[in-house]
Amino acid sequence: MAAPMLHAVRGAARRVPRVSCRCLSGSPGFLAAVARRGLFQELFPPEGPGLPDLLLSGPQTVYCGFDPTADSLHVGNLLAVLGLLHFHRAGHHAIALIGGATAQIGDPSGRSLEREPLNPETLESNVRGVRDSLNRVFENYQVLHGGHAKPGATFNVLDNASWYRNRQPIEFLSSVGRHFRMGTMLSRHSVQSRLKTPEGMSLTEFLYQMFQAYDFYHLHQQHGCKIQLGGNDQLGNLMSGHEFIHKVTGEDVFGIMLPLITNTTGDKLGKSAGNAVWLNRERTSPFDFYQFFVRQKDSSVERFLKLFTFLPLEEIEKIMEQHVKEPEKRVPQKRLAAEVTKLVHGKEGLESAKR
Repeated sequence: MAAPMLHAVRGAARRVPRVSCRCLSGSPGFLAAVARRGLFQELFPPEGPGLPDLLLSGPQTVYCGFDPTADSLHVGNLLAVLGLLHFHRAGHHAIALIGGATAQIGDPSGRSLEREPLNPETLESNVRGVRDSLNRVFENYQVLHGGHAKPGATFNVLDNASWYRNRQPIEFLSSVGRHFRMGTMLSRHSVQSRLKTPEGMSLTEFLYQMFQAYDFYHLHQQHGCKIQLGGNDQLGNLMSGHEFIHKVTGEDVFGIMLPLITNTTGDKLGKSAGNAVWLNRERTSPFDFYQFFVRQKDSSVERFLKLFTFLPLEEIEKIMEQHVKEPEKRVPQKRLAAEVTKLVHGKEGLESAKR
């Protein structure tokens, strides 16, 4: 059966400014509390009822996407998972969306070259591995921190291949593509940066932002999802989703951008950069995973304690005060490594790493 046509709401198109989360750090509520940890970097749009008011009105649904370009998530993805878990702790509904369909296109954001296409067997294996990563982290979180979550909150893992599988390309372009404007799509930073390279950008990659926008729309229609999380290199895709949903439904949705984790030279951690620290133990052992965090420099360990753990800020402050008095004991690094290893590999994984 063909999907229903999408009709734009008259006068709905608009330019949306961004707002830094720093302006929320002094206000009450869940959003400000997580912003004070540095996890929420930017959000939009600032006008209308606003995201803080929406969150105060009752439980909301939030999602973040993970394209299965490898058979495991890595530390660079972990902040997005933690963002979803913070929402879950506050009593909201979290959706981790695996891009079983969009991984065949490849997100051009932050890349200088197009991704190599995945064969069906590799893609299936990757989807299974990413699902295992997500489920394992959530199960460990439930054991370690589940008692702190408000009742009624849910965490679900979905795959966008389930709603693209039966869509016909002509029908999809006719009903969805008509709502996107070339000028706006060309203005995205991910597009502009690629068009300036000798390799340029393929039509497949160019259309990625349309598919991600439709993912947000589908989750909005089917699950009442009004919030999307993404790394700060995902701004263009987040904006496309906001603009598409507002144009079609007239409703406001929101985006929250998370910081990117970089190494000491400023390079993004991840598979593309060739420096990934994986969440699946078959790729990175619990010992090597623990060592990655225990080796963090003094200049970054406090920030990482706020980002990667659920420790109260007051406790982190005391840990850092102890570190000033006894830096040779490396108390913050050891606590950071222990907390994150337990979350990713469980208590058994932490004991294994220590052995």
